[in-house]
Amino acid sequence: MTALLTLVQWLSPAFPTGAFAYSHGLERVIATGHVSDADSFEAWLRNILHHGAGWQDAVLLTHALAEDADHDALDALARALAPSAERLQESAEQGAAFARMVAGLTGRTLNPRMLPVAIGEAVAPLSLPPGQVAQLYLQTFASNLCIIATRHVPLGQTDGQRVLSRLLPEIEVLGTWAAVASLDDLGSCALAADLAAFQHETQDVRIFRT
Repeated sequence: MTALLTLVQWLSPAFPTGAFAYSHGLERVIATGHVSDADSFEAWLRNILHHGAGWQDAVLLTHALAEDADHDALDALARALAPSAERLQESAEQGAAFARMVAGLTGRTLNPRMLPVAIGEAVAPLSLPPGQVAQLYLQTFASNLCIIATRHVPLGQTDGQRVLSRLLPEIEVLGTWAAVASLDDLGSCALAADLAAFQHETQDVRIFRT
C-alpha cells in the first residue's frame, strides 16, 4: 500500500512538474471552437487517449518499468515520436521536473528524460503492476486536461468530472493493453490534435505553453 500511495503522490496534480502550464493543444481547439462543451471535449480527450499521446505514453511507460529497460533508447524513441516542437517541450520539461523532484525525495540519481520514460524509471523500484501504473498515469493525464477544460471552455465542475468518470473504464482497458504491448504497437493517428499543437505555436494570445 505504501508503494501505491507513493505512486499516487508522484502522479498527483500537486506534484511539482508544472503540468498546469501545458494544455496539450487543448487551448487551441477551445479558441477555434472545436471544443466548446462537454460532449466535444469528451470526444477530443477520448481520441487523445486512444490514438494519441495517451496510448503512446502508456506503452513507453510500461517498457520503462522493465528490469532490463534501456532508458536511453526509450527516451530517444519518445523524442522521435513527438509530433511537434511544443509536444517535445511539454514532455521533456515535465519529465525533467519529475526526475528532479523524485531524485530530491529519494536520493537516487535520475536523468532528465521524456515524461513517460522518467516516470517509468523512477517508479520501477516500487514494483507495482505495470498495468496499474499505466492506468494511474492515464487518469492523471486526463484529469489535468479536465481541469483545463473546466476552467477555459468553460465547463461546469460537474460536467468536467462526468467526462472523466465516463472515460475511466476506457482508461482501465488502455492501461491493461499497454502493459502487454510491444514497441511495435506504438502509433498515433490523432492528426487534428497534432495540427492544433502546430497552430498553437503561432497563436497570438496564449495562456498555456502548449
